[in-house]
Amino acid sequence: MKMERFKAEAETAKLKEQHKLELEAKQEQIDYYRDFKTRMSTKMIGESLETHCSTLFNQMLRPILPNAYFEKDNDVTDGTKGDFIFRDMEDGVEYVSIMFEMKNEMDTTATKHKNEDFLKKLDEDRRKKRCEFAVLVSLLEPDNELYNGGIVDVSHRYEKMYVIRPQFFIPLITLLVQTSKKSLEYKKQLIQAQSREVDVTNFENKLTEFREKFGRHYDLASRKFNEAVKQIDDTIAKLQKVKENLLGSENNLRLAQQDTANLTISRLTRGNPTMKQKFDEARTQHATTEMN
Repeated sequence: MKMERFKAEAETAKLKEQHKLELEAKQEQIDYYRDFKTRMSTKMIGESLETHCSTLFNQMLRPILPNAYFEKDNDVTDGTKGDFIFRDMEDGVEYVSIMFEMKNEMDTTATKHKNEDFLKKLDEDRRKKRCEFAVLVSLLEPDNELYNGGIVDVSHRYEKMYVIRPQFFIPLITLLVQTSKKSLEYKKQLIQAQSREVDVTNFENKLTEFREKFGRHYDLASRKFNEAVKQIDDTIAKLQKVKENLLGSENNLRLAQQDTANLTISRLTRGNPTMKQKFDEARTQHATTEMN
């Protein structure tokens, strides 16, 4: 029993010491940032927070994300801009992008801002710059346990948005990078599917264009063909008419020849006594002349 009690007391003492060390570490961080703020002007506070985060990134993340983009947002769109933009790509595909806003103020500032005051603008900047995530790195509301406790997800207010203290700057980027990489393969497949869809669409457009051109050419050729056939039919009809006329003329010539062959004096004088008498007298006279 004494041994078990001794172990329990030792474990309790160990937990108390561990808890004391954690409290001291937290208090040191709080004291550091409070002292950090009181030694600076309002403008310098904001700039120093940006410098602090930029230094952390270059020291801790740049070696493992050598091709990542992490720069000041200098592009003023519709009169506003964020503070920093982070992007990273793999195999030419962007898989993560974050719009950062850094906010701080001195304890002596008369008008105290809240983190919520900057969320709407941050969301607008994220959308304008086409970033997937938005992160507010803030030293505002230093006594608010919600923000002091860790990474605060405010996606219920604004899509894919987080509020963090500076000490969570590196962990959050790492978390979002790792999470986004898991969806990278799906993004690649989506891009390939979209590419195939574009290829199919282009093929269908070309096929439709060919069909339209072929239809126009076929209609034109069909009209010319029908016109040529009609002209041939007209020519045949004309030639047939000429043929009929020639055949009719040949028959008339045959009849005329036949009439000529059948032409005799007797036929010419038949029914005409006067002419018959004249021809008879001419024949008699001709015969007398030949006898003399």
